[in-house]
Amino acid sequence: MDLTNKEQVRKVVKGCKNGNQQSQRILYEALYNKMLGVCMRYSSEPNEAKDLVQDGFITVFKKNKTYNFKGSLEGWIRKLIVNNAIDQLRKKKKMLYSFEEESGINNMEDTGKEETEEKKLLHLKAETIVRLIQKLTPAYRAVFNMYVIEDMSHKEIAKQLDISIGSSKSNLSKAKVRLRKLYIEYIEKHDD
Repeated sequence: MDLTNKEQVRKVVKGCKNGNQQSQRILYEALYNKMLGVCMRYSSEPNEAKDLVQDGFITVFKKNKTYNFKGSLEGWIRKLIVNNAIDQLRKKKKMLYSFEEESGINNMEDTGKEETEEKKLLHLKAETIVRLIQKLTPAYRAVFNMYVIEDMSHKEIAKQLDISIGSSKSNLSKAKVRLRKLYIEYIEKHDD
């Protein structure tokens, strides 16, 4: 399905609203890979990410009558998929407070390599960056994705995850430090 063809999109969405399984399949297949990429940022396990996509599309098909053709269909679906992933994280709330394994990262020294690291970062493949994000704890990964990728405020994150704004800020700060450490380790391992 060509998502830039408004006539085709309108036809498929109308079919979905009427419960047409072929239309649902067309929409699912057209956006599956993109939505899997979104879910991979919220999960460290490929099978869990696939489950998040499946559950997300169930939500999409339940709520498709609310899509009013204003704005991007893909953006609307992406928002539902992300909210579904966040809901799953909320159900596993105990993971949102697991900071112990990250306790040593606050004392990282500034090595002065930022400019070189930033240049190398620009050359990393998206797949590599996602793998580094997946190495974060669920708490750090969720807040990092919501703040950096989804462009949510700490207030919105706190409300979505049922945590304090301070916890959101703390998780983001620690996620950035941990990502930097993972990135440096990756560069050192793959440096020629």
